[in-house]
Amino acid sequence: MSQGPRSGLAAVSSALLAMSRHLEVRDVLKTIVASARELLDAQYAALGVPDDHGGFAQFVVDGVSDEQWKAIGPLPRQHGILAAMLEDAKVERLADVRKDPRFEGWPSAHPDMSDFLGLPIRDGDEVIGALFLANKNCPKEYGGCGFTADDEELLAILAQHAAIALTNARLYERSRELTIAEERSRLAHELHDAVSQKLFSLRLTAQAATALVDRDPARAKGELHQVAALAAEAADELRAAVVELRPAALDEDGLVATLRTQIQVLDRAHSARVTFAGRGVKALPAAQEEALLRVAQEALHNALRHSGAEHVDVTLDRRGAGAVLRVADDGRGFDPRTVRRAGRHLGLVSMRDRASGVGGTLTVESEPDKGTTIEMEVPGG
Repeated sequence: MSQGPRSGLAAVSSALLAMSRHLEVRDVLKTIVASARELLDAQYAALGVPDDHGGFAQFVVDGVSDEQWKAIGPLPRQHGILAAMLEDAKVERLADVRKDPRFEGWPSAHPDMSDFLGLPIRDGDEVIGALFLANKNCPKEYGGCGFTADDEELLAILAQHAAIALTNARLYERSRELTIAEERSRLAHELHDAVSQKLFSLRLTAQAATALVDRDPARAKGELHQVAALAAEAADELRAAVVELRPAALDEDGLVATLRTQIQVLDRAHSARVTFAGRGVKALPAAQEEALLRVAQEALHNALRHSGAEHVDVTLDRRGAGAVLRVADDGRGFDPRTVRRAGRHLGLVSMRDRASGVGGTLTVESEPDKGTTIEMEVPGG
């Protein structure tokens, strides 16, 4: 290795440690690709996870901007060199991929590539991915230095550990899916036992009020008050159950877009002015993004339903490798000396639990008639 044994081993160690830190499959894939590109000093790196239909279920790149990636178009199919790596399960090291007879070209927006190193990622006999690099960063006066046998050996070591990290991440996600399925079943029972009973009582009370309207308006009015109370209780119990489910929009659109969309809806639905600004935030581990979203939802609910605020400002800013969420309102606030009672009422205990559960911190500043500011910081990945 050109960097020397000590620096080479340190780089490999850093790459392996980075892969072991993540449990989400997407996070593991991105870490593998970034580690491979940095370790072998390549301009481009990519990793594809094949599906069962001749394409890729996931395809992660490093060295290509988001704008370039969008311009390239749909995910590649399993053909040419990619198919060879997946079918033959062997290393491909080429001085110029464009001169290989299996090369079938690429989209017009695709960056130009020459020297190429690729190999399959295997879990036993199963090929679970294809990892490849292009354009070694070195002088190329006489046709290019290209990737070396040492590079090939190093990438093979990285791929072995990548297989372990990816397999563990898949097992974690499957375990989580089973947990979610069990949780959905539990919620279904809770909804049936609690909310359904409330709705049944609400219907009977409404019928009683209807029967009393003409002959006893005073009693009918009392029954209608009871209807309102039952409806509020049912809504609270339904909200408490549903809030535990991870929203699909978070997986599809990311945290910033999901927050922006939800806040736009709240701004239209409430008399208070609700604004959002997201600045420089990169993708975070999935658990941290979900925790930030849940805290934002809880804080917004408090501000819009309980504080009497006219303005609620939500910001999400990058801070180091992580992010900081801030929800500030100009509502009635509360006395910090009563924080235990207010904390239960406003869900502050739940918010603090969510923050600490992902290695983050939550701070609350409030004063009667001077609003409330809730700030949550997470460390990132």
